[in-house]
Amino acid sequence: MVQRILDYVNGSWTDAGASDFLNVWNPASGAAIGSVAMTPREAVAQAVDAGFAAYLDWRRTPAGTRIQPLFKLKALLEAHLDELARIITDECGKTFKESVAEMQRGIENIEVASGMPALIQGYNNEDIARGIDEHMFRQPLGVVTAITPFNFPGMIPLWFLPYAVATGNCFILKPSERVPMTSARLFELIDQAGFPRGVIQLVNGGKDTVDALLDHPLVKAVSFVGSTPVAKYIYSRATANGKRAQCQGGAKNPVVILPDADMDMTTRIVADSAFGCAGQRCLAASVAITVGEARNIFTEQIADAAASRKVGYGLDSATEMGPVITKDSKARIEGIIAGAQQSGVNVLVDGRQKTVSGYEEGNWVFPTILQDVPPESVPATTEIFGPVLSMMHAASVEQAIALVNARAFGNMACIFTSSGAAARQFRYEANAGNVGINIGVAAPMAFFPFSGWNESFFGDLHAQSHHGVEFYTQTKVVVERWPQEWSRQF
Repeated sequence: MVQRILDYVNGSWTDAGASDFLNVWNPASGAAIGSVAMTPREAVAQAVDAGFAAYLDWRRTPAGTRIQPLFKLKALLEAHLDELARIITDECGKTFKESVAEMQRGIENIEVASGMPALIQGYNNEDIARGIDEHMFRQPLGVVTAITPFNFPGMIPLWFLPYAVATGNCFILKPSERVPMTSARLFELIDQAGFPRGVIQLVNGGKDTVDALLDHPLVKAVSFVGSTPVAKYIYSRATANGKRAQCQGGAKNPVVILPDADMDMTTRIVADSAFGCAGQRCLAASVAITVGEARNIFTEQIADAAASRKVGYGLDSATEMGPVITKDSKARIEGIIAGAQQSGVNVLVDGRQKTVSGYEEGNWVFPTILQDVPPESVPATTEIFGPVLSMMHAASVEQAIALVNARAFGNMACIFTSSGAAARQFRYEANAGNVGINIGVAAPMAFFPFSGWNESFFGDLHAQSHHGVEFYTQTKVVVERWPQEWSRQF
């Protein structure tokens, strides 16, 4: 059955007068499972107007009251965790365990944002001059929006939504049109949580819908996660229109393996990082740099791990990796592998032209390892966003760090070692916003900001935690004097 996906505007479900609908495909079966409205510009304006009308009262609502629906939403998400995970698996392709973990990380942000009465506090000084006091307050911006990607349809909206509304803003989500079903179910639960009409809204669509949000004068801030070219576009258009913007872009995440690393643990962790979620996450390991004698043993073990990984439909309990999101993604990934092979790169483990029994129409790319990849080559510099690990070699830690830092991206870098000195050198010198020490996916907890440098991030305040609070508020400084002789008149 094909589900019709609608917008949620001003407390009601609507097709927004859309004349165009886009199919949603299950990437494992190849079957159409949904149809989503492409919201036209005039309908986006109606949602923004409804958000602004709601904001006028919501901003005056005490922070302790604003967080009460978040407590209810947390309980609802936990009660429907398995259901949400199944929806994510069906439309996104990842395994059920990965989908559950995704939602749990999203719920953590609701927990942190529920501390907003303390997080939003300002500060003050008495007697900055005799009889004069100074105060700093945080106030909300107005209507804000988030434009989110396909790879984490449950978690990434929750990087933004809880902080935005808890600080007193009204929030509009524009999810990826490839995976709108998770957001639709999320908003059914939001509808039950007790937020006032217009405080949280959902508009579906593609580029035209995004541009309508970027151009509307009442939208004050834009959050985005996606590829670097689109992040640059969103950031430039939003800021040109006078909006705040935080835009998470692409990545090419290296992991360095030293000879003193625990090879069994390292192999397991790197395989999970490179091939988990079919390599479709912004913190996936995509380049492995072996140092010295680590080369032979790690290469052998990671090749075995890749070749033996169980690929299939994510709701099958034995599955360790699902499909990539679309047939176009499959063709693009396989094209990069073919190009690397034609240029002389050894395809140590080849995941092309594979199928899964019973799901022959799925978008299958099995784990792939490219050996001795030149640092300047396409597979070494391009965000493949698939289950492809490129192998390089360095003679020393210093040479490995140089390879790490010779990248346009700066999302994550990790090292595996038992040497504290090497770990500290790497932590200090690696040019990345998220660094892992014997960690394969250095994903910050919700009470830390999700960092990212260079071409991986555009803006100055990241998602989550105190950065989220600062991004969604503006500071007001008040300097006041109350002369005693005035008070004596009463």
